[in-house]
Amino acid sequence: MKQRYFLLLAALALATPAAVAQTTPAVIPAPAPPAVPDPLWHKSIKTGLGLNEALLSTNWRGGGVNTIGFNALFNAKANRKSGVHSFDNEADFLFAFSQTKGLGYRKGQDRLFLDTKYGRALTDRWDMFLSLNLLSQFAPGYKYDTDAAGNDRAQLTSDSFAPAFITAAYGFEYHPTTYFHVRLAPFAPRLTVVNRVERFVAALGDTPYGVRAGHSTRFEVLAAQVLAEYDRNISPNVNFKARYVLFANYEHLNLQEIDHRLDVGLTAKVGKYVNVALNGIALYDYDQDHSIQFSQGLTIGVAYAFQNFVDAKK
Repeated sequence: MKQRYFLLLAALALATPAAVAQTTPAVIPAPAPPAVPDPLWHKSIKTGLGLNEALLSTNWRGGGVNTIGFNALFNAKANRKSGVHSFDNEADFLFAFSQTKGLGYRKGQDRLFLDTKYGRALTDRWDMFLSLNLLSQFAPGYKYDTDAAGNDRAQLTSDSFAPAFITAAYGFEYHPTTYFHVRLAPFAPRLTVVNRVERFVAALGDTPYGVRAGHSTRFEVLAAQVLAEYDRNISPNVNFKARYVLFANYEHLNLQEIDHRLDVGLTAKVGKYVNVALNGIALYDYDQDHSIQFSQGLTIGVAYAFQNFVDAKK
């Protein structure tokens, strides 16, 4: 009898771990979060608005005048890469003006730049490309001086889309990093549009922007263009962007008549929506003036930035 009880207890002891193992639920690891797909189009937007003003009472002995100024900048990009094919588009706008008592409205900076490009990869760093871009301005511009009698006068020197430079370029692009590229276009015909060119003759001479009186356009077929762009965050809150454009007409191929334009912008974020922006433009165009032209602007205002992708780290 005792042997029977001993055998029964032994059987129960051996069966218990198996029963426990069968009733204890297995631990299943949590599924990994799904990978966020890379968007088909890489889009980014940067905007900034600035306002400055000075209001003085009529008995303010320190001197000065009432003034108010406004400036705005906007940059948008939409880029796509599919295999060896790439499509890059950019809109870059800048405008600034001031209103001063006794002087009235004065335009400061004014830029309208649109660019679209198709590229086909040859290697990891070289593409063959075809592009089209437009460079112009939004508002009329004036030259302020005095006439022979000493009276103040304002002479019209530019207007909306007058001039407008439309350039088609074909060549090769070198892009060693995500923030720098240079386009080398040995064939880059340019169309200069100046509607009603006679409006500018008094201030700019007989051929404003290279367009003869009685005409509204100038077509430079045999020409070359170099376009280099650098756009990088040099610190978490500071962005530096520069664009350089060289244009050379083969019919007048000498150092004096080669056009150069450099646009530079430095933007620093002070807070979530507050930024400080310093912008500058240097221009040499023999058809406009035989000396270098430049403009500079400082903006303190609100800013907003957005992009739907993560920057590649190199």
